[in-house]
Amino acid sequence: MSSHAHRPGAPGSASRSTARRSAQNETLTAAGRAGFGARGLVYVLIGLLAIRIAMGSGGGEADRQGALREIAARPFGNVLLWALVVGFGGMALWRASRAVPLRGPHRKTGSRLLDGGRALFYAFVCWGTAAFAAGRGGGGGGAGGGDAKSRDWTASALNLSYGRVLVAVAGCVVIGIGLTLAVRAALRRFLRQLDTGAMSRRTREIVTGLGVGGGVARGIVFAAAGLFVLVAAVRFDPNRAKGVDATLRSFAHTPAGPWLLVAVATGLILFGAFSFASARWRRL
Repeated sequence: MSSHAHRPGAPGSASRSTARRSAQNETLTAAGRAGFGARGLVYVLIGLLAIRIAMGSGGGEADRQGALREIAARPFGNVLLWALVVGFGGMALWRASRAVPLRGPHRKTGSRLLDGGRALFYAFVCWGTAAFAAGRGGGGGGAGGGDAKSRDWTASALNLSYGRVLVAVAGCVVIGIGLTLAVRAALRRFLRQLDTGAMSRRTREIVTGLGVGGGVARGIVFAAAGLFVLVAAVRFDPNRAKGVDATLRSFAHTPAGPWLLVAVATGLILFGAFSFASARWRRL
């Protein structure tokens, strides 16, 4: 009789396997929620930095590097930086688990590849944030560091065989991503990923507004950055490529003036708030 208790198909073995799966799911869920929280904080800070630029009150780079510098300058800033490292690492882990699921519902290959790309992106962000936290800003370069990197990468790509075509394609892809993000936000597709049943009617209205306004603004920034990359390819001039900071500043040089930058920056703050909502109500 004792041999039956140790057979692979015995009830005890099945319960242990279920417990392990449950623990893994809880870990991945916590990792994903931490990642959305980290993303939210960075977007809020980028938006606030952009508003300061629009108002002419100074400020550093309105991009992820600038947000990290803002955090580092605050009391307990280094602790918060390492919390972001954990959050971005968690996001990378959660995205990777969705890209290569061992169990669970079937997902389309395209969705898995998209999550795989996002996992690599957040792994890169995690590594960069960790390097910044370890050096307290040493890895970021000077002012305009993010924009300088964009120009350097574009220049390197343009020097390759068919580099002009590659850069043009990259620009079109980023434009496409931006437009897709904006359209999906406007159509409220994000509601499918949220547990709206756990929200009150008022909360759902607020979260929906955050998702639409923030998602459209985020898409606009992506599309504008892609447009600058495309222009760099057409004119064979890497200096035309811009990072997030220079892309945001370009909105202030339109006929709408700094108010367009304020509008876009406010949208990025809304997206940061939506990310916090996602950390609470996203189905993971």
